[in-house]
Amino acid sequence: MDKPKVVLGVAGGIAAYKACELLRRLTESGHDVQVVPTESALHFVGEATWSALSGHPVATQVWSGAHEVPHVRIGQSADLVVVAPATADLLAKAAHGLADDLLTNTLLTARCPVVFAPAMHTEMWEHPATQENVATLRRRGAVVVEPAVGRLTGVDTGKGRLPDPEEIYEVCRRVLARGVAAPDLAGRHVVVSAGGTREPLDPVRYLGNRSSGKQGYALARTAAARGARVTLIEANTGMTDPAGVDVVHVGTARQLREAVLKAVADADAVVMAAAVADFRPAAYAEGKIKKKDDEEPAPLTLIRNPDILAEISANRPHPGQVVVGFAAETDDVLDNGRRKLRRKGCDLLVVNEVGESRTFGAASNEAVVLAADGAETPVPYGPKEALADIVWDLVGPRLEDVETRH
Repeated sequence: MDKPKVVLGVAGGIAAYKACELLRRLTESGHDVQVVPTESALHFVGEATWSALSGHPVATQVWSGAHEVPHVRIGQSADLVVVAPATADLLAKAAHGLADDLLTNTLLTARCPVVFAPAMHTEMWEHPATQENVATLRRRGAVVVEPAVGRLTGVDTGKGRLPDPEEIYEVCRRVLARGVAAPDLAGRHVVVSAGGTREPLDPVRYLGNRSSGKQGYALARTAAARGARVTLIEANTGMTDPAGVDVVHVGTARQLREAVLKAVADADAVVMAAAVADFRPAAYAEGKIKKKDDEEPAPLTLIRNPDILAEISANRPHPGQVVVGFAAETDDVLDNGRRKLRRKGCDLLVVNEVGESRTFGAASNEAVVLAADGAETPVPYGPKEALADIVWDLVGPRLEDVETRH
């Protein structure tokens, strides 16, 4: 089979050096990559580097090899175009259809999915002109991943950092896997929770659970690859922030509740994949609880944590919001899941069986998605990304139904 053809556009920003790692990941995973840098990008990484890593000659102008009409052919033959880094200037040109070099010509002729990974100073990213250009590109079907927050050039820190190349690669992989030019969640804001909350007993101990957060991260990544603006609320995962996702870090169930209630105000869909502790210690010991000789420990008194899923299901900020819950069960899985679906009041409930070395921390999952209308969708054992895509496949039509009714 022919290798998938990827065009890697590189604009003229200091983050251009990171695109070398993205190129390596794409080529080593079996993609045929044509690098199309701008003239400015070559000030940061030279032509010889791009040619050596990709195995293809590199050009920036439409006049190179003019007899092959590269300004048309490269875009026409591509399965994916990804621009990383995408500067404010490049985003503006793409939004307004300007074509003054090979990369911008390629963007105009591409009929495949297009991914932009912006990188610039915070002030440039937040400028109304840049935000309008991003909105225009997303409206046309491009995937524009949100920049990361972190160290920029010099002493500056803020939003505008290019996401890790590994995470950009994951977005590209997911976009290629779906094989559709128009992302179906474009223009949507989705909120995903991931990980497991920890309820402190004293300064060194806590009540927790085995959730790794991998399923929630898969949901966030797949939603971003399908064009959504994603807010990920993560609890104690220790995982790298996914590319194109706004991440809020929390620890306890009450902190998770506060973050979720704030994020869902303008969300189209909410997926509560985090394992939230049902109980917390009634009292917190300011000092470490000591073991005393010949004495049994005092009984631990627990109190209920807020039921976040039931609360957001019952108090939706607008009637079109779709709410999805997760139910981890150890016995009578489907019966318990159906009762929980009715009790929580959500639209969909993903029910799976958990236990020692099962589901928690694994790369794969098996589940049944229960719907409030009585439908049941079995998801066979497979990668957690596959389950995530099925969840969004079920959420999407419900969003469309709301649009139709209103």
